[in-house]
Amino acid sequence: MKLDAQAWLEPIANASRRPSPNFNERPSSGDVSLLVIHNISLPPGQFGTPFVADLFLNQLDLKADPWFKENLTGLTVSAHFVIDRSGHITQFVSCDKRAWHAGVSLHAGREHCNDFSIGIELEGTDTLAYTDAQYAALAALTQCLRAHYPLTAVRGHCDIAPGRKTDPGPAFDWTRYAQLAGWPVAALPPAGHHRDSAV
Repeated sequence: MKLDAQAWLEPIANASRRPSPNFNERPSSGDVSLLVIHNISLPPGQFGTPFVADLFLNQLDLKADPWFKENLTGLTVSAHFVIDRSGHITQFVSCDKRAWHAGVSLHAGREHCNDFSIGIELEGTDTLAYTDAQYAALAALTQCLRAHYPLTAVRGHCDIAPGRKTDPGPAFDWTRYAQLAGWPVAALPPAGHHRDSAV
């Protein structure tokens, strides 16, 4: 798995590209030091729907589910990647660009984490175990990104937006992911941030 010169994944069997309009330039192009893990499902708890992609492409039909109109009206968001339950990776934004995934956020004293991070969404919920295929794809993607960028830390959305966000939740096995991806312990969320609380 490799990134091309425009920071899109080169074509591989388990990945696809669907460019989102929801991005802008990073304030400093070489400043990509943080990886952020999220989860998403639309409607909440339902998998295999087209709605996550539709949301990131600004094509979501708000009438498709009552929850959409109540919670997503006017929302323009994106992540660099989504990994579905089968382990398929969809890239929505070039990693060199600023995707809109973190919102109001803080890491190591720095606000606006979108400026210097890459966002990966796992199809899932806080409490349902992620799949083996998702861990494998996430680890491979992480290794690809670490080979391309000076990533020094990985955090959950809950770590950079505490009190506002809870994902990837206690279902995410930080120890398993770190071992598969080769992260050093120092790069992981601090102890007590769900690292050993997978269900």
